Amino acid sequence: MSGAGYQGRTVGQCVQSHTWDPHRPGWQDCQNAGVADRNRLTGLDSSFLHLEHDAATHMHVASCMVFEGPPPMHDELVAHVEARLHLVPRYRQRLAFVPFGQGRPVWVDDPHFNTRYHVQHHALPPPGSDEQLKHLAGRAFSQQLDRNKPLWELWLVEGLAGDRFAILGKTHHALVDGISGVDITTVLFDVAPEPAPTPAPEQPWVPGPMPSSAQLLADALLERTTVPAEIFRGVRAAIRRPRRVAKELFGDVRAIGSFTLPGARSAPPSPLNVPIGPHRRFTWCEEELDRIKAIKNALGGTVNDVVLATVAGGLGRYLRAHGHPTIELVLRAMIPVSVRSEEARGALGNQVAAVWASLPVGETDPVERLALVRGEMEGLKESHQAVGARLLTELTGFAPPTVMAQAARLQARQRYFNLVVTNVPGPQFPLYVLGRQMRAIYPMVPLAQNLALGIAIMSYNGSLAFGLNADFDALPDVELLATQLDEALDELAVAAGLPRRRRSRARRRTTSANGRTTAETPAAT
Repeated sequence: MSGAGYQGRTVGQCVQSHTWDPHRPGWQDCQNAGVADRNRLTGLDSSFLHLEHDAATHMHVASCMVFEGPPPMHDELVAHVEARLHLVPRYRQRLAFVPFGQGRPVWVDDPHFNTRYHVQHHALPPPGSDEQLKHLAGRAFSQQLDRNKPLWELWLVEGLAGDRFAILGKTHHALVDGISGVDITTVLFDVAPEPAPTPAPEQPWVPGPMPSSAQLLADALLERTTVPAEIFRGVRAAIRRPRRVAKELFGDVRAIGSFTLPGARSAPPSPLNVPIGPHRRFTWCEEELDRIKAIKNALGGTVNDVVLATVAGGLGRYLRAHGHPTIELVLRAMIPVSVRSEEARGALGNQVAAVWASLPVGETDPVERLALVRGEMEGLKESHQAVGARLLTELTGFAPPTVMAQAARLQARQRYFNLVVTNVPGPQFPLYVLGRQMRAIYPMVPLAQNLALGIAIMSYNGSLAFGLNADFDALPDVELLATQLDEALDELAVAAGLPRRRRSRARRRTTSANGRTTAETPAAT
């Protein structure tokens, strides 16, 4: 059976604004290119599976979404999701693994797909505080997704105080990255309280037959003979255009060097780089987007510069509070960036690269810290690091799967960076589910080996949220870090001539059993 036969009858790989059109120009670009079977994972997508080789690392991205109003009934939400699954057919597919590791996995229809397994129902006990929701989110994000089923879950959480409810969403990184995840959110949710009815599928979904192990192995071996032919044609074309190719090759090599040379140096030691366990703590803080824009307008730079300067300032405060010296300390952050074209927005799969950014956590002057971050980010743009990273991720498509698996595991053990910081632009308009408006979304980025902290930032409808995902044991007081991020942002605001945020209650610190200082993040007014 060929790869095309793995899908069910309802096919739509390119999703955007509740519509897909296989006749739209460029829609094929939304699928995996460069392989004979377009349902086969790319090298980058497959690497996220290899990173998840033990119980301590979970390679799913997630979010905690808070809505206003009474929660919908579980049956109501299940029916709502089922009515839109034909818009994201990958959500009915699971992975099929090639025997003996002779090829990357492929997406196949799940013959036992059950929406109720993926849309779960949970409730908070009274009083239903935000702290309880954070604890539940940490437990949810600590659980690996079952690879024998489609790699996503939604948790409906009722019992949240203040006439609210929440939805926790989890999707494996092999299926979706941050940018395309935003587009899928606009598909699964509505842009109006009373939207137009979702168009029904042309015909009911019927899963395609599961390929046998022999079929999977045969298809993978067939690609070994077809893909090199594509490479040969590229070489033949290169011979015909030697000057142009030589110029492009020189630029590519320079871009790859700008990415790999900084990464070859080990990041400085820090308490953030320790072996991690399977359990997580999750918390958040948030700020109005207009306030951050006012800071960058007054002090210079971009919104992203202000965000990174805030992270650097918060980390410096946190480390000093724990007695770690920060004089002239510069941590290194790995920052994923999207290389997805506009034509490919809405497609599943990963089109991301990464850059290394220095965070001057030892700089206590907020204005100077922002200036250092601004200069760093301008230098990264000139160095074409993201281009080099993208070229390297494309090369993984030609690596033998067993070699790529070992390389991914080796990379996870190296200390090339201290933490991951990702900034995803979200929709600047309200989203709804079953007529209830989403008030906030708090993103989560997964942790790899020796990385105890990941910070995901996402803007939505005029606000900016910092989602902090931490190892349960390495950062038991991650709430303190959230408070320190608030204070670092206040420092920048005051330097920009803006007033400090007023707090609805005083900041309360306690001492835990292990002697570490913790803090309860106050709500802003």
